[in-house]
Amino acid sequence: MEKLLSDNKASRWAVLLIVSLTMLFGYFLNDAMAPLMTALQGQYGWTAGDYGFFNSSYSWLNVFCLMLIFGGIILDKMGPRFTGTIACALMVIGAFVKYIAVQYVPSPAADPGHIVFLGHHRQVVVACIGFAVFAMGYEMCGITVSKVIAKWFKGHEMALAMGTQVALCRVGSFAAMFFSPMIAKRWQMSSPLLLSCVLLCIALLAYLVFNVMDKKLDTQFKSQQAGGSTGQQVNKSTSQRVNRSTSQQDDDGFKLSDLKAILTSRSFWLIALFCLIFYSSVKPFNKFSTSLMLNKYGFTEDSAFVNFVPSLLHLCSLCLTPVFGWLYDKKGHGTRFLIIGCLVLVASLLCFALPIFPTQGFAIILMVVLGIAYSMVPAVFWPIIPKVIPHRRLGTGYSVIFWIQNIGLSYVPLLIGIVLDRWCVTGTSSNGAPTYNYTLPMCIFACLALVSVFIATLIRKDDRRNHYGIEEPNI
Repeated sequence: MEKLLSDNKASRWAVLLIVSLTMLFGYFLNDAMAPLMTALQGQYGWTAGDYGFFNSSYSWLNVFCLMLIFGGIILDKMGPRFTGTIACALMVIGAFVKYIAVQYVPSPAADPGHIVFLGHHRQVVVACIGFAVFAMGYEMCGITVSKVIAKWFKGHEMALAMGTQVALCRVGSFAAMFFSPMIAKRWQMSSPLLLSCVLLCIALLAYLVFNVMDKKLDTQFKSQQAGGSTGQQVNKSTSQRVNRSTSQQDDDGFKLSDLKAILTSRSFWLIALFCLIFYSSVKPFNKFSTSLMLNKYGFTEDSAFVNFVPSLLHLCSLCLTPVFGWLYDKKGHGTRFLIIGCLVLVASLLCFALPIFPTQGFAIILMVVLGIAYSMVPAVFWPIIPKVIPHRRLGTGYSVIFWIQNIGLSYVPLLIGIVLDRWCVTGTSSNGAPTYNYTLPMCIFACLALVSVFIATLIRKDDRRNHYGIEEPNI
């Protein structure tokens, strides 16, 4: 029998690289505005509340309109080729709307009278609409890529593959945090968004290449299934591939009852809550990290380090996530990695909160430690999910998890923006932007991280009870 395309190491890693480009360029747009908070306040007249509201718009369609859950159902019904193509197209559309808002819609400073929604200016609202459309495609693309990796790396180095995909995403975040301020300063505030639009168009074209490869793999699945049903004599390794392809074909048919099975699973809810709390303590922190460096650790806007230090979070993740994924593939001990990573996260966030060592060197050390935690946990967490959720339900399972995660990504930045405006303003900087005391926001992030430690211990107990194999190596 013909060898499966996914059994060829070069082919499956080529697929990983292709689909990871969509997430890499998506991460660039997602974080392109993160280091520009102070510039938006000084030049465009945005407030911290506007900035928090803008970041909360990421989840408008995904959470309140349930588009993320619908996307997971579409993924399980229509497959990754159709769903991924639609997702990439939505990312491109959202990116262009966001670019138009920043480039062509008058800012609050230039036209302060146009307050159109919940006390927010027209430019902020249009940017939010673009970000919401982008986020709908971005999260749909995220669950699609996760299922693609589970499909192509089943029985192979799955944790390493998912860790590598996460690391490539961090390249996008690192580039956004480090280069967006330089690009905005050299040209215009909207220039990083225009670059994102071009990159996302390239990602859409790359995904069309993946569609060709994935269609060939499905053809092989059907061919081997037909060969197995006629009683063809095969050797042991080929027989295993036939069994795997048969299982894959059976898994592709999603039923509505599967959604009920997911939502009534205690194990699923533990995983979903962990995802919600952990990422709510890290991703929103990333949105405010540049402002933290300016307000607490003595960095200036003209210093290259004010962009480099927050990007260390992603640089460490880029380097270490594949390493932790490889260790999990070889050694196992998944929940142990989760617990240790969350404890490291708590310690680093508490140090950011405490009024101690307000020096640039200490900020660099803390960001590196935070990056270690941000590498360890995702490298293990995402490969755990296919062990708990059957492949037939995997797209919907990922979508519900991402939907729950988006609740935190929506409300936590909004909360932090309100807290900063109401209780943390300490004065005004030379460019007219407010200055802040970040002790209270960092305490909020640290408390969230502490809750994630508790949930990780519950996942460990649940695995012992149900024997999912979370503690076992993947290979």
